[in-house]
Amino acid sequence: MAPTRFAILDPAAGISGDMLLGALLDVGAPRAWLEALPARLGFPGVRIRIEAVSRCGVACTKVTVELPGGQVEGPSESYHAHHDHTHGGPEHQHHGPGAHRHLRDLVDVIERAPLSPWVRERAVRAFTLLCEEEGRIHGVPADAVALHEVGAVDAIVDIVGAVEGFEQLGIAQVYHRPVAVGSGWVRAAHGVMPVPAPVTARLLEGIEIGPDGPVEGEATTPTGAVLLRVLAAGAPPTHWRGVGSGWGAGGRDPATYPNALRLILASPAQEAEEVVTLSTDVDDMSPEYLEPLREAVSAAGALDIQVWATQMKKGRPGFRIEVICDTAFSDRVIEALFLHSTTAGVRRTVAARVTLPRRMIAVALAGGGEVAVKVLETPGGPRVKAEYEDVRQAARRMGRPALEVAREVEHAARALVTSTTRGRE
Repeated sequence: MAPTRFAILDPAAGISGDMLLGALLDVGAPRAWLEALPARLGFPGVRIRIEAVSRCGVACTKVTVELPGGQVEGPSESYHAHHDHTHGGPEHQHHGPGAHRHLRDLVDVIERAPLSPWVRERAVRAFTLLCEEEGRIHGVPADAVALHEVGAVDAIVDIVGAVEGFEQLGIAQVYHRPVAVGSGWVRAAHGVMPVPAPVTARLLEGIEIGPDGPVEGEATTPTGAVLLRVLAAGAPPTHWRGVGSGWGAGGRDPATYPNALRLILASPAQEAEEVVTLSTDVDDMSPEYLEPLREAVSAAGALDIQVWATQMKKGRPGFRIEVICDTAFSDRVIEALFLHSTTAGVRRTVAARVTLPRRMIAVALAGGGEVAVKVLETPGGPRVKAEYEDVRQAARRMGRPALEVAREVEHAARALVTSTTRGRE
């Protein structure tokens, strides 16, 4: 998966599984992939209906999961997605009699399906969280919680599809803006309950809640809440650039606001960010251990590391170690400095870092393989620099001097960047 792009969920009108599936398709996930998903999950008779719809003037994609016979887990006047978990015996079966699936059944479906470990782990965790929270609310074990057949199939497709959809887009990092929960009351098996429903409220613990604005009814469903829990890493970075967006429609179509989930694809804006500078001086550490220290600090999240000789107290020779890192990684980097050096203290300064816009391209080698090249956009035009590790490995494989390979690659990169720039003019 590409580390340079990430996704931002914008649940200003809430989030549900079908809304997220629609947004994923709208932003570029393959339609054929989603249409084939039910058969891969062991539901060959289930159909995915995909429609282009409008929500308050916003063009959106609407996804509906249809069971054989046309059964759907459709919206009611109170809410636009399912929360149909059941608990134990017949007296707790929601939506009337019929086949039901328990947690073990749901996990078995996911474990039998041809899914990547990344998708399988998150899908299993989502259903485990759902059933655990439902069980706590009703005082029963998670294994006693069940979903009726229509809701179970709908939830499996929604959750597996939502997770795998990001994999289809090559996105591993997902963030979210504050989520709307809605207002009013929602109809459940035991009567009406205030929004958010009890299981939704539990699943949203620790997640930032935003203003509901004009949103009425149940905006965020249990499925939407659990997908936020297993996919999203909190608020997005302070600086980023949008590279695409899509909208996934909910079932209701109110006249006063778009009942839809926006999904934004973004890339880091590294040229304007807040960083932390960490520095320390050591005079009792052998120079041969500076390289292992550099490797450990880099692995902890350092953006840049500098080491230079200095003179300490009483004329002792020493080293100044200075590290620049993102604010989110400063604690980890400090821990690495304490663990892999002899320092007893680290100085920490927060600063603004301004850098040139950058991107990565790949240059193919005549003998096979390719080298990654960093392209910096300077006021005077692009500047290129071949990635050292790629050059070193290519030089060893080809039996050529590394400096010669680097010059050749950078010459090809400059020609490629220049031709691309001219093509856009």
